[in-house]
Amino acid sequence: MATKKRDRATDTTRLTQSLNQVLADSYALLSLTHLAHWNVEGPGFFALHTAFQTQYEELFVAIDEIAERIRALDTYAIGGLGTLAHAAKMKEFASPLAQDGYVKALIAANEKLVGDAARARDVAALADDAESQDLMIGRITLHQKTIWMLKSFLKG
Repeated sequence: MATKKRDRATDTTRLTQSLNQVLADSYALLSLTHLAHWNVEGPGFFALHTAFQTQYEELFVAIDEIAERIRALDTYAIGGLGTLAHAAKMKEFASPLAQDGYVKALIAANEKLVGDAARARDVAALADDAESQDLMIGRITLHQKTIWMLKSFLKG
């Protein structure tokens, strides 16, 4: 039985599309987390305000790393607020919300990002791109931890 030869150009295109999806998700999540940081109120204010700041600052760094990985693959990162929002298709929320509302919305947004990062990780594996795969594993690990921490807040 003959083995099918992989098309490197097709693999790279699929990979950069997947990485651009994670880029868009990350940008949308950064914006939502920043919104929650600005507007959260209630007895958990100080803890949430600080946690949200830590999260959006980390996302800002991650966005640059993802975009630079896309460029390292000799293609272009997507950009522009409208383009990123359209690509992310992430559910937005409007303030004010109860603090639990912000936390629940950010859990859902992080879960979407984990799903898209897992798909990008798998595409990177098929493309034999260990560097992109490693980048996505790191993103998944961080967002799974964030989800755990946000869910733990809701148990308080």
